[in-house]
Amino acid sequence: MDLFPKTRENSRQIKSKTEQKDSPVSVACKKCGAQLSAAKYGKNLYVCPTCGAHGRLLARTRIRQIADRDSFQELFGSLQTADPLHFEGYAEKIDALREKTGMNDAVVTGTCRIGGMKTCIGVMDSHFMMASMGSVVGEKLTRLFEYAAEQALPVILFTCSGGARMQEGMFSLLQMAKVSGAVAKHSEAGGLYITVLTDPTTGGVTASFAMLGDIILAEPGATVGFAGRRVIEGTIGEKLPEEFQSAEFVLEHGFCDAIVPRSRMKQTLGDLLAMHGCKAKRGE
Repeated sequence: MDLFPKTRENSRQIKSKTEQKDSPVSVACKKCGAQLSAAKYGKNLYVCPTCGAHGRLLARTRIRQIADRDSFQELFGSLQTADPLHFEGYAEKIDALREKTGMNDAVVTGTCRIGGMKTCIGVMDSHFMMASMGSVVGEKLTRLFEYAAEQALPVILFTCSGGARMQEGMFSLLQMAKVSGAVAKHSEAGGLYITVLTDPTTGGVTASFAMLGDIILAEPGATVGFAGRRVIEGTIGEKLPEEFQSAEFVLEHGFCDAIVPRSRMKQTLGDLLAMHGCKAKRGE
């Protein structure tokens, strides 16, 4: 299986031609510091072979790893942030990130097939303002759940976020209720919702739609929580466990159902879809 087909879209999504010429032949693992061949690191799904740390992925890289080849169809990709508060420097920052990442905002939504089974999929991307939850993120996810309910499709959402986007103030916080309402309507229509918690999933995303999945999975070592460690320790006046807010800690305390390594993620999602009555269809 070719996980990294070279297309014009994908090359723009990762790096410009100039950057590609200067791209490093090796990278250092951010967890253990091991020097890794960039090519082998990519072929290993951006997982460190030394310590098993799962690197953060571009949204379209993750989609290529999960979706059947050439099956992804983007939805609502044209939505763009309107800078509702006219926050100083915000419009310029958004424009720079669009140019750098090739994305209009911090989430990519659409439909794809996994093992031949059609599903809606959303992937949040930390490379765009740490996947902060702005109005476009909320609108795209809301529309995705509404579309899934109309089409009787399951939803798989890879969450990742630093929390609410402060440059949008209350407009950002409103997305928690809006997306959660769309999740509820999708559930009432009998739809399956699978959440995959990736590093980091924090703030208002954790406090709303990330924890509403019928099945909640997590990648190994992912940071999952609401407020930061220092804020909590300062509030309660106690030292927290070293593993606090890790995916493993969340699993131990019953807040997710399983930790799934990246190498097994596609197979696991395909098995879950099949177990819940999704069938592979040909010729569509």
